[in-house]
Amino acid sequence: MALIEGCKHSLEITVPLEEVEKETERAAAAIQGKARLPGFRPGKAPLGIVRARFAGDIRQDALEKLVPRFLNAAFEQDHLEVVSQPNISDLHFHAGEPLKFKAEFEVAPAFELGEYTGVTVAYAEPVVSDADVDARINEVRERKAEYVNEDPRPLADGDYAVISLESISGVEEKVQQDELTLKIGDEATLPVFTENLRGASPEESREFEVTYPADYDRATLAGRTVKFKATVKAVRRKELPEANDEFAKDLGDYQSLDELKEAIRKSILHEREHAAQDDSKHHIIEKLVTEHTFAVPDVFVDRQIEVTLNNQLQQLAAQGVDPRQLKLDWQKVRAAQQERATRDVRASLILDKIADREAIVPTQEDVDREVQRFARQQREPVAAVRAKLQKDGTLDRIAGQIRTEKVLSFLFDKARKEAPKPEPPKSEEPEKGASVEEPTVDATEA
Repeated sequence: MALIEGCKHSLEITVPLEEVEKETERAAAAIQGKARLPGFRPGKAPLGIVRARFAGDIRQDALEKLVPRFLNAAFEQDHLEVVSQPNISDLHFHAGEPLKFKAEFEVAPAFELGEYTGVTVAYAEPVVSDADVDARINEVRERKAEYVNEDPRPLADGDYAVISLESISGVEEKVQQDELTLKIGDEATLPVFTENLRGASPEESREFEVTYPADYDRATLAGRTVKFKATVKAVRRKELPEANDEFAKDLGDYQSLDELKEAIRKSILHEREHAAQDDSKHHIIEKLVTEHTFAVPDVFVDRQIEVTLNNQLQQLAAQGVDPRQLKLDWQKVRAAQQERATRDVRASLILDKIADREAIVPTQEDVDREVQRFARQQREPVAAVRAKLQKDGTLDRIAGQIRTEKVLSFLFDKARKEAPKPEPPKSEEPEKGASVEEPTVDATEA
């Protein structure tokens, strides 16, 4: 066996003449038994005529049996874990001579695990302040807000306007919404809508133009100047429920506001612990990948790139973007993914090896729990979901994901945790995920 580069190897195989002739005879006999030739009953044509008439088929049949048989025997003899489809070349197959060929293929990388416990990683136990709890309660109050119609009066900043909206010109397909709610003066509302609706009273209609940028996310409006007619139907104000014991009881199985606050505190803490641990696990595996440098099979990298690109295309499709309309150089896109995909593959191989060494495996209970979660999401019987996941191979992937998560948790538990270095001061921004969806609607979505 010869090493070409990385995980690529080659073998030169010689099949003894005796084996070649035996397999050729078998192929010829098999074809003779099925051959239909003029002047002969089915399967009764002389073997010599069959050999002459079906020489190509006999040759192909013999090759399809001999090549994989002797190649697999060589793999077993050399204890090779082949991970790619062998590429056969330099085929020498002539009558009266041994069969010779060359096979190039990739094998799983052999590497030694370095130290993987005690990896130093920045980590601090998350804390939850009273202000965090109050902010989350205010989010809930925002979601439970009621919108009360005001006595008829002109719209002012801070009011919620209920309008009907229709396009007059500027678009091929008419835009129309009978009941659109937006907040006057709010940053989520395009300024042109605020400027033209401020001061309008119920039943009053106003016409104005809106110019959309060329890169606007709705293709039907991008780069167009659309004239709208907006009619005010109502003026509303938002009323938030008071944060008290009754509010807590209305939300669920809570007897008091303090009990609700404690439940919220635990929920926020769990969220932050999960996020902080995920971040630390990511840094641990990145360190291990950097410290373990070994070649990985191209076939693994290509597969990882395919998975990544397919996920990205699915995300675009979910956002209403047709991937077929994208003018992308896919060769460049794939090349840009190469380094990240290689690291991801190396990470996966390292985690698998750690799992083997530490005997980390998913339990049946772990898998059952995930199947039950899928069944709840899809509102289908557990048995039916399990059968479907088993059939399409998803069940094995679920087990693999559970195993990976267990290895990462093991590495995190064994890591050496240090307090993170203080970050330089920066301008305050709202905490990610803490924003509340107002019932305002970007009027451009009309």
